[in-house]
Amino acid sequence: MKIPFKPLLVFLSLSVCSFSVQAQSGPVKPVGKVNAVNINGQNVNITTDENAHIAISVYSPNIVQVRMDKKPLPENFSYAVVGEPQQTKVNITQDNNQVTIITDSLQARIQKNPYSIAFYTRDGKVINQDESGLTTSWIGEEVTTYKHMQEGERFIGLGEKTGALDRRGSAYTNWNSDTFGYRVDQDPIYSTIPFYIGIHSGLNYGIFLDNTYQSDFNFGASNKRFSSFGAHGGEMDYYFIYHTNVADIITSYTALTGRMNMPPLWSLGYQQNRYSYYPETEVLRIAHTLREKKIPADGITLDIHYMDAYKLFTWDKNRFGDPKKMTDELNKLGFKTTVIVDPGIKEEEGYGAYERGKQSDIFLKYVDGEYYTGQVWPGWTHFPDFTSEKGRSWWRNEIKTYVNDGVSGIWNDMNEIATWGNKMPNNVLFDYDGHLTTNKEGHNVYGMQMARSSYEGYRQTANNKRPFMLTRAGYAGLQRYTAIWTGDNRSEDDHMLLGVRLLNSLGVSGVAFTGMDIGGFTGNPTIGLFARWMQIGAFTPYFRNHAAVNTKSSEPWTYGEEVLEISRNFVNLRYRLLPYLYSTFYEATQTGHPVMRTLAIDYTHEPQVYAGQYQNQYQFGEALMVAPFTSQESFGEVYFPKGSRWYNLYTGEVTNGNQEKIIQLEYNKLPVFVKESSIIPMQSLVQSTAEQPTDTLTIHVYQGNIANSFVYYEDDGESYDYEKGDFYKRSINYDPRRKTITFDKAEGDFKSKFNNVKLVLHGFGNTSRVKVDGKNTALKDDFISHLTPITRFDPQGVSNPVEGYKVKSVVLKNNNDRFSVSF
Repeated sequence: MKIPFKPLLVFLSLSVCSFSVQAQSGPVKPVGKVNAVNINGQNVNITTDENAHIAISVYSPNIVQVRMDKKPLPENFSYAVVGEPQQTKVNITQDNNQVTIITDSLQARIQKNPYSIAFYTRDGKVINQDESGLTTSWIGEEVTTYKHMQEGERFIGLGEKTGALDRRGSAYTNWNSDTFGYRVDQDPIYSTIPFYIGIHSGLNYGIFLDNTYQSDFNFGASNKRFSSFGAHGGEMDYYFIYHTNVADIITSYTALTGRMNMPPLWSLGYQQNRYSYYPETEVLRIAHTLREKKIPADGITLDIHYMDAYKLFTWDKNRFGDPKKMTDELNKLGFKTTVIVDPGIKEEEGYGAYERGKQSDIFLKYVDGEYYTGQVWPGWTHFPDFTSEKGRSWWRNEIKTYVNDGVSGIWNDMNEIATWGNKMPNNVLFDYDGHLTTNKEGHNVYGMQMARSSYEGYRQTANNKRPFMLTRAGYAGLQRYTAIWTGDNRSEDDHMLLGVRLLNSLGVSGVAFTGMDIGGFTGNPTIGLFARWMQIGAFTPYFRNHAAVNTKSSEPWTYGEEVLEISRNFVNLRYRLLPYLYSTFYEATQTGHPVMRTLAIDYTHEPQVYAGQYQNQYQFGEALMVAPFTSQESFGEVYFPKGSRWYNLYTGEVTNGNQEKIIQLEYNKLPVFVKESSIIPMQSLVQSTAEQPTDTLTIHVYQGNIANSFVYYEDDGESYDYEKGDFYKRSINYDPRRKTITFDKAEGDFKSKFNNVKLVLHGFGNTSRVKVDGKNTALKDDFISHLTPITRFDPQGVSNPVEGYKVKSVVLKNNNDRFSVSF
């Protein structure tokens, strides 16, 4: 019998409607329609018919915070955000369809049916908007916000993430993980910084998701409709940041999450490390060899073998009989000592740290009150709860032992938390500063709070000396306490270039003090790879050579005389550049701008910057552009951004911008270029920062058509006295239109260590005289050679000539008053 067609259609229609309703109100819970709005000053509070609670707050003219949850929102608590809302001129209005927020910099429009939010420029261009029909929703406790993916939109940042510079088409998870020898595409790895920058249509914006649960970001992976960000628990809490340029977005993000303090000067020098240097005679042998071979260096790092059976706050007395005597001897040689610390405290009766930890009751616990125990280097261990002030206070007191032993740096490792098995139970409780929670929320912030505890402990006890802090794991805002390095990388060419991208991405994400293990941690680099990595390392913020146990020794002299000379050349150049580098770190403390800068910061909308062959290029400070290549390439493509001319650092040859160029690569030399109009202060060569350079500061000025200024900064390099005004700072300004170089009046109470200034002019033609404050002064012919000749012979037995070029220079007295040089 034939079934009537019409009733079947009705049945199918009802079934589809039923499924549609279930999809909306069943497994996926939408945010719903706005049913109440309360406007209070800079804040808008909203509830919806789906019982969502939303708070939208204007933090500044450029920053809007969006919070929402399925229950009433509690008082705002964050380990990342330290910036306070600014009193802002804002106009908030509403009608039946939307709420409109207007500041001096942007508009936010909130649709009511259903709720969605979009951000616009003042003149109405879409910057960022929720994806229609998806907006924000919950699946169980997981909350996700979906954003409409704009035409041609790119995404950069997200901290320590593998992959390409442009993250479009990829997805990422934030869950701090111990990833020994990670792949170049592995995700997640060690740290969590849920902040990215979106770029499209000549516009750019930042979004920071402040949620420490496992979070996920999708930039169009497996879909072409949206980008999204969400977390496996907690509330949706994000900050939207808009500026016309990326550098200002970074400045606003670090205004929220804090900026680094001035590092100790010695931490910017070359650091020699191995897993592990022991006994103390071996440590001293390494130090003496660095001095004998004239490789400038400032630090030696001790890995876990310095401890007694890997127990924290102990020394192996057979290997290190008198730690204070050793660190004193290293200090006399110009070396500071950094030691590794892991969070695990061995469960052993009679072990001091264990007994004191039990007495203070500071270890992480299960829900039944029993201490959590995980297995790591010393065996079964307990872990301090660094999300508790009681736990941090205990750690600050314990860390004094290293201060007393003359240790100057703390390397916080294994703090993801790493344990054998890498699966810490979720029912472990964290105090979370009075907001009791589980490992699901406490995990990602643990490493940052460990680094914080180490930093605060040193600051309180180290006699006004700045410590060096390093961490493997962290969360947004970690830059307030510590530098970070990219963990257990591999001795491979693609890992070297991945390291460059990781450091550039961390820089976009507010972390200026970053590094990677030079030469690679796992495996054995080829001679060519080590040579190239040392060259690149000289242009990274934290310059540390590190190799794993059971690998060949990886000091520069172990690769032969030629590599020793190449390494020495670039370490020498690094030390001569220290005034430039230290001043660039000062800039990071003031603006949050990174030391190592992807070209996407200054050349955001030039598509070549994101191309695979150019994405590794970066600026080291504002003046220098580095083009990294593998050890196996003979020719390489370099992109010269438009709007500038670029000087070859070694030859002075000038290349116009806005062009792609194939260059011949040289085994002994990293391609580095100087942006026109740059101002670069340099000093004489020293073997460590404990040694005083000559009393002449060399200021290199590169002729160009762009007005430029550079803030030169000095302090004692070791204390916090700069916070009380004991610093020396002056702005140096280059004005090509007026043809002047002006030194502004010096600020601060510190006396510069340089009594003279040598002004070196690059590309100024045959200029023979300048006027210094109106008085004619003759220029002298000079010769610049940043690298010494390498003793390498071609088949005919002819050595390479000294490379350099002629310039003009003049030496002037370095007084604190304003003076001007015209040409």
